[in-house]
Amino acid sequence: MMFNEGYRDRVLVCRDCSNEFTFTAGEQEFYASKGLTNSPSRCPSCRAARRGGQQSSAPRAPREQHEAVCASCGRTTTVPFIPREDRPVYCSDCFQSQRASQPRRDDYRSYSDNSYSGGRDRHDRRDRRDRW
Repeated sequence: MMFNEGYRDRVLVCRDCSNEFTFTAGEQEFYASKGLTNSPSRCPSCRAARRGGQQSSAPRAPREQHEAVCASCGRTTTVPFIPREDRPVYCSDCFQSQRASQPRRDDYRSYSDNSYSGGRDRHDRRDRRDRW
C-alpha cells in the first residue's frame, strides 16, 4: 500500500496549452517508483494528443493521384506516384494478383548461411530507393 509520504499535490502549467493541471502526490510517487526525475511538462489531455490518442481537428489533404494504364489488363487507373516508362504500373486487382504470385522475401532467404544477402548489398538497396 502506498502512503504518498513526502509528496504533496503540485499545480503545474502545461507548456502546450498553458492551462494549469495538478501533479498529484500519487502521480509523483509513481514517477519516483519508475525512476523518473522530471515533472510532466504537459497536461494529461496534451500528453494524450501528443501520443496520438486524439485525432487532429485539421483534415488531412488528399494525396495527389496520377493516371496510368495497367501493364497487365490495359485498364486506366490512378496511382499515388508519378509513373515511369521503364516500370510497369498495375491496377489494384492486377497488383494483388501479381503480389500473390511472387514468392515472399523470407521464402528464398537462408538464415543458416550468414554470408548470403539475397543477392543484394547496401548499394543495390540505395539505388532501388533512388528509383522511386
